[in-house]
Amino acid sequence: MAVEAGIVFPVSHDGARSTTAIGAAIVAAALKPLSGEAARAALAERHWRRNYPAHFRALVAAALSTPDAALNSCREGLEAAHAALSWQDHDGGNRPLAAAMAEPQGAALGAFTLQGQGPAAPAVWGLPYQGRFLQGQELVDTVYAWAEAGVIEASAARALARCNANPAWFDLSDRHLALLGAGSEAGPLRWLSRWRANLYAVDIDRPAVWQRIAAIALEGNARVVLPMRSPKADVGAQLDWSELAGADLLSDTPRIARWLCSFGLPMDLASLAYLDGERHVRVSLAMDLIAAELLRHAPRSSLAYLATPTDVFAVPESVVRSSQLRHAARPMLSRSLQSPLRLATGDRFFQPQYARLQAGPLGRSYGISDSLVIEQGPNYALAKRLQQWRAVLARSQGHRVSLNIAPSTTTASVVKNPALAAGFAGADAFGIEVFEPETTNALMAALWVHDLRSNDAAANPSTALAHPFELFIDQACHGGLWRSAYLPRSALPFAAALGWVRSKV
Repeated sequence: MAVEAGIVFPVSHDGARSTTAIGAAIVAAALKPLSGEAARAALAERHWRRNYPAHFRALVAAALSTPDAALNSCREGLEAAHAALSWQDHDGGNRPLAAAMAEPQGAALGAFTLQGQGPAAPAVWGLPYQGRFLQGQELVDTVYAWAEAGVIEASAARALARCNANPAWFDLSDRHLALLGAGSEAGPLRWLSRWRANLYAVDIDRPAVWQRIAAIALEGNARVVLPMRSPKADVGAQLDWSELAGADLLSDTPRIARWLCSFGLPMDLASLAYLDGERHVRVSLAMDLIAAELLRHAPRSSLAYLATPTDVFAVPESVVRSSQLRHAARPMLSRSLQSPLRLATGDRFFQPQYARLQAGPLGRSYGISDSLVIEQGPNYALAKRLQQWRAVLARSQGHRVSLNIAPSTTTASVVKNPALAAGFAGADAFGIEVFEPETTNALMAALWVHDLRSNDAAANPSTALAHPFELFIDQACHGGLWRSAYLPRSALPFAAALGWVRSKV
């Protein structure tokens, strides 16, 4: 049997690789500097896959007291993740991840460059939305209407309006942007390739993936550099370059880090890759290792992430009040139908989203938005938490960090889950807007540009924040989940039922 090389979970006493025990231990490590009792509860949890939301919620709630508490928790969680997983060599030997990163094995990756053949001028940014392409004042009016409806936060609308008012921002010929998971369906490649960017595209070594990326690149005007498993840039006329393109984030992590550092440039690094199940934790950790290595070698580099709305976040008091008003304003018919159902199920369904406010620093008060979806699982939650931890730590160390919450989006990786697909189809009945990938791509690409260009952005470490978690609040495009009247997963079964009925009509 072939040995799986790369980042792996440890083998337990029964010979299996238990992601449950390791996930609980990593969360407990992040909880320990906040609350010993909460850390012990995570370790003692016997039904982790069902009850993990309570422990992720505790991570956020307990870290709100002071910025130092949040930083210590993020640091301990990341260190625990780096220590818990290891690097398995092709011969079956195991090494600490730090050792593997310090001594990459195998030949250095080569480079191959694609130059876009499209119009030379940067494309004018706009929003594909419901079959139309919005630009100018119509775009601005739309994003402010979303903010008014609670689909995005007002700070996101203001940032997008600034993007519209500053078209020169979108000439990215002065930036070097590295994309880990360049072909991601929710990623910004299509837009960046039309904005004259210098792109460093990392994705899996599959010719079909690279042929699709190349088609996008050649239509634009960007310069796209990609890793080659041959150290020679010129692979020769007898061999299709796509046969040698790409590198695996899970098994080529040290070589990818060395490849990016070899250019000797400060880069804007986006961690975009997604994989199913426990591989999502491993690929998030791989991207974190690469990010840490790049920041060490090129300290003026920046980081970027796409956060999911189906997670746990601290939210400002204004969001909590908005949700409570929506709950109080429910139609009488909804109240009369929901009350007996809640009573019969022990408050399982149609729970109010926010029970109370929690004091934070500088007189701020926060609520906890818990939009975790059980079906996505604890590995998904942990993978996204690793990214939040790195974002908070990197920003505290003076690096610019763009972490914007993207709205729920009908990407293939999401809608292949029947429960989520049905839930999305009925979400509008609960005030949630689900976006098409093209709209999300345009939104998040523009917000990344905003975070790179605007010195007033929360991404800029010089911008004062009352608490590090406000990085996630600023410019959030949560699709309405934060301001919903209900705890999202307590209404999801009914959204899914409505979506299923609609699909049959």
